[in-house]
Amino acid sequence: MKQQISLREANQHFSRYIEAVERGAEIIITRRGRPIAKIVKLSRLREPTAAQIRAWNLIKSSAKNLNIGKMTRDELHERTPDHA
Repeated sequence: MKQQISLREANQHFSRYIEAVERGAEIIITRRGRPIAKIVKLSRLREPTAAQIRAWNLIKSSAKNLNIGKMTRDELHERTPDHA
């Protein structure tokens, strides 16, 4: 069941709409009558493609082979303290 609600209504009764989504509803949020977002149950999202899975596995194995541990966000974006 699809349901359209305004952004204001979503803000005022968010938990009510989350419960509806958990029961299978699809909520379209509008701003000034125009759709801007959709809330769907997480299990309804599409599964990754085979190519996406292969790419993710390649990234993980490359990180292991290069002996890369966990990185901070600043390291990931090559930020240094004087350039943050």
